[in-house]
Amino acid sequence: MSKVATKDSQQTSLLDMLKMKMRQAREEAENAKDEADEAKRKFEEEHKKREEAEAEVAALNRRIQLLEEDLTRAEERLKIATEKLEEASKAADESERGRKSMETRSMQDEERANLLETQVLQAKLIAEEADRKYEEVALENRFEIEDDRCTQLELKVRQMSSLLQETENKFEEVARKLAMVEADLERAEERAEAGENKIVELEEELRVVGNNLKSLEVSEEKALQREDSYEEHIRQLSQRLKEAETRAEFAERSVQKLQKEVDRLEDDLLVEKERCRHLTEEIELTVQEIQTN
Repeated sequence: MSKVATKDSQQTSLLDMLKMKMRQAREEAENAKDEADEAKRKFEEEHKKREEAEAEVAALNRRIQLLEEDLTRAEERLKIATEKLEEASKAADESERGRKSMETRSMQDEERANLLETQVLQAKLIAEEADRKYEEVALENRFEIEDDRCTQLELKVRQMSSLLQETENKFEEVARKLAMVEADLERAEERAEAGENKIVELEEELRVVGNNLKSLEVSEEKALQREDSYEEHIRQLSQRLKEAETRAEFAERSVQKLQKEVDRLEDDLLVEKERCRHLTEEIELTVQEIQTN
């Protein structure tokens, strides 16, 4: 009885030891599985962070490209507006020169007309004076007319008549030229008026262009402010890009490290599973031996 009890006690102790080893092996396997799950979770988190960092880097690059394109378009609009302003200024200068030329020509024509009118008046006065003198001489000497005086007077009359005719011809020529001058002056005034209208139009266009230029200057100032803001934003984005790249590199290194840790834990898990399998086989063999005995 004593030997049987001792043998039963040894078998019980062996079973307890085997159960304890199995429990320890199971706990180690569960711990290894938990560590593997935790490492896998960390790996997935780091992988997700890496994808987010890459997406953020792509978005920042796209935003920088759009800002550069906006800046280029603003510079092109400013260049076109500056060229239009220069063209309008040149046209205004040419119109001003034309207007001054018209004014000078009109003044010359007016002076010429005044001179011709003065000459006509002088010719009329000479003719009237000749007629008056002829009448006076005829009245004073009508009873003492001599052939010589008559001849002289007739000659003088003929001269005066010729002078009068010449004066009238000159007057007609002057009147004709004056009419031509007036017509030229009228056309010049029309051209001057058209030039003034053109100048008004150009001044209005220049004012509009000036306003547009002011708007463009304001826009340019705002664009420069936006450019400064964009540059600051680009610097911030570049800094964030560098930080994101650094985080991505760190995440990649962490992922690689975690991948190695996962591989190691998976290897440990396989080893523990193999140990459990060996322990299970050993327990089964021990149980079979116990049952056989």
